[in-house]
Amino acid sequence: MPPLRTALLQSSGRLGDTAENLKALDEAAQRAAQAGAGLLVTSEMFLTGYALEVEDVAALAEAADGMSARAIGEIARRHGVAVLYGYPEREGEAVNTVYNSAQLIGPDGARLANYRKTHLFGCFEQDAFTPGDTPVVQAELNGLRIGIMICYDVEFPENVRAHALAGTDLLLVPTAQMHPFQFVAEQLVPVRAFENQMYIAYVNRTGPEGEFEFVGLSCLASPDGATRTRAGRGEELVVGEVDPELLRASRETNPYLRDRRPGLYASLV
Repeated sequence: MPPLRTALLQSSGRLGDTAENLKALDEAAQRAAQAGAGLLVTSEMFLTGYALEVEDVAALAEAADGMSARAIGEIARRHGVAVLYGYPEREGEAVNTVYNSAQLIGPDGARLANYRKTHLFGCFEQDAFTPGDTPVVQAELNGLRIGIMICYDVEFPENVRAHALAGTDLLLVPTAQMHPFQFVAEQLVPVRAFENQMYIAYVNRTGPEGEFEFVGLSCLASPDGATRTRAGRGEELVVGEVDPELLRASRETNPYLRDRRPGLYASLV
């Protein structure tokens, strides 16, 4: 099985402007395809921007199969690249029920998986969103088992371990990581990849937005603890490879998952 070239779009897009962000996504998908990537991952809430007023979150929210999902399906199909994008999801017509979500669209334009953030960070998110209740969401892509979570979720070791036990090979984590927590991107994410024997694509926003200052530093971390690609602090598209052979060899060598003693961990739940 050949490696899956994965493009990380480190960008905050334009706050409140879905149409402009779809245009930016189209351009990034073209660049990703030209670089040989089969997957493009964006940041948390890329479709609308993150630092919105609570009422604007509800106004801009869309259904998982809404107009933007169809537009992104066409972008993915036109460029032959799978796309993972962050957006505010409205469930049906209940505008007061909004989730912080991420959806994976296949290279043929089909919707593959939709994940709702389970751990909401800070007062803004807790006021604007309803937490999801499904911790492990997966899809198959290019022979790999793809998992999805969002930002704060990856900081809970139980969350990532659940994905490891479910066989996730590549965990996609769109994020809105802000100052002064850059150590998460720099240190925690590579450790999560190592201790759970998976690849993690951690894709951040960048620059000032409302009261927030996003730190960039998007990365693709591998199961051997290495960082395969790393963005800086500004707008950037970086590409790295998810290598099934490295994954297989690392899992064969690393005993963490084999040496677990689940009977000792009952107190964790």
